[in-house]
Amino acid sequence: QVQLVESGGGLVQAGGSLRLSCAASGGTISNYGMGWFRQVPGKEREFVATISRTGISTYYVDSVKGRFTISRDNAKNTVYLQMNTLKPEDTAVYSCAARTRGTWSRNRDDYDYWGQGTQVTVSS
Repeated sequence: QVQLVESGGGLVQAGGSLRLSCAASGGTISNYGMGWFRQVPGKEREFVATISRTGISTYYVDSVKGRFTISRDNAKNTVYLQMNTLKPEDTAVYSCAARTRGTWSRNRDDYDYWGQGTQVTVSS
């Protein structure tokens, strides 16, 4: 059973930066496509970024392109989301996910394991 634990969330002013981490246990993430998603109350979980098993390929939702960077350190079994130039509309609970049967995906239904999430709040 793969467990994912996110950290690094918090309160930041608009224009600031945060770095989220997702530490995995019970599995080797080098075998998994990984993704970050976010959710605000009353809305569906939204795709943010995904990365292939090797880290060569990355994809982002248009609203974060040029501001967010997903990366992975397979030796540390950890995935990161560097978030720069944060905006109030980035406020959400951010969760990482692991896809065991394929590589990257924008579709949340393709992921098998999820973390509990970490709150990111951006003040204006």
